[in-house]
Amino acid sequence: MSLSRRSFLFGLGAAGTGLAVGKTASASTGKEFTGYPDSYGVLHDISRCVGCRQCEGACNTVNDLDAPEKPFTDTSVLDTKRRTGQESFTVVNRFEPKGKRPHFAKIQCNHCQEPACASVCFVRAFKKSPEGPVVYNPDICVGCRYCMVACPFDVPAYEYDKAFSPRVRKCTMCAPRIAEGKLPGCVEACPKEALVFGKRDDLLALAKERIKKHPGRYIDHVYGEKEMGGTAWLYISDVPFEEVGMRTDLGSKSAPALTSGALGVVPMVVGLWPVFLTGMYGMTKRREKVAAQDQKVAVTAAVQEAEAKAAQELEVCRAKAKTDQEKALAKADKEREAAIAKALEEAATKEVPPETDETPHGEEA
Repeated sequence: MSLSRRSFLFGLGAAGTGLAVGKTASASTGKEFTGYPDSYGVLHDISRCVGCRQCEGACNTVNDLDAPEKPFTDTSVLDTKRRTGQESFTVVNRFEPKGKRPHFAKIQCNHCQEPACASVCFVRAFKKSPEGPVVYNPDICVGCRYCMVACPFDVPAYEYDKAFSPRVRKCTMCAPRIAEGKLPGCVEACPKEALVFGKRDDLLALAKERIKKHPGRYIDHVYGEKEMGGTAWLYISDVPFEEVGMRTDLGSKSAPALTSGALGVVPMVVGLWPVFLTGMYGMTKRREKVAAQDQKVAVTAAVQEAEAKAAQELEVCRAKAKTDQEKALAKADKEREAAIAKALEEAATKEVPPETDETPHGEEA
């Protein structure tokens, strides 16, 4: 029998209760959190989405992410179910509900009212902002990746390819743009108004109004109103949510209610973590020092070997040049001697005209 992440967290919480030491974390107080007043959110009307992927392109641009191999105008990527990643904070997937036209659903961080990622993060690298987005501070993140295990929507991604400064990556709901009074990039780019940005309470009212006006069109449920204690990202759909890849087994309990027992051991972990990090730091620096020394010795040996080889090759070249020069001089001397001998021989054999005492005719002596 498979074990869902929610069941896993619940069991982890029960086990953690017996291990609790000292005061429990703030997320385990048991107080109900109803959300920040006037916080923002986004309503995604799945019935209006046409799978154009313009939201993906806008997200890529405003977050300065690496461009994908295929352009955002290429809809062939919809043939494969995708999930968010370190360079794709949002993706659109296509679904084929039985007896229905193709449907498209956009997925990204849902920015929970009481986020699971924040509830399990013992250094508080994640936190829910009063404006609505769940924000992340990479400067204090220790890379434990508990947030990835805890997230019921499988959203956070980790930069495994960055050994020295890896980060957890996910949608930010364009928090910097919201602070400037702008729309999230995906909302601004949507040509069909399948995405609506606004105060969460207003979006809930809008979603319920649409359902009420079109009872035969929409499923009578606003996804995200209560799932996992509620999310800032809300959904309405004209087909069952499970048919467009959304989890319907989450229930309405928030993440802290499911992880409170496990979080009871956080003070102990936080106390031991600096010791562990200090030891790891010392080992790492020692390893780096030894590696640097070995590298220095290796470089010095390589330079010496190269210099010796170069000197040897230079001596060989000099000896060869000297030999070639001596051969050339000897050859020139032989050619010169041969030329002189030939000239003397030709001069000796050349005929000389005989002398005569006869006086020319008609002249007197």
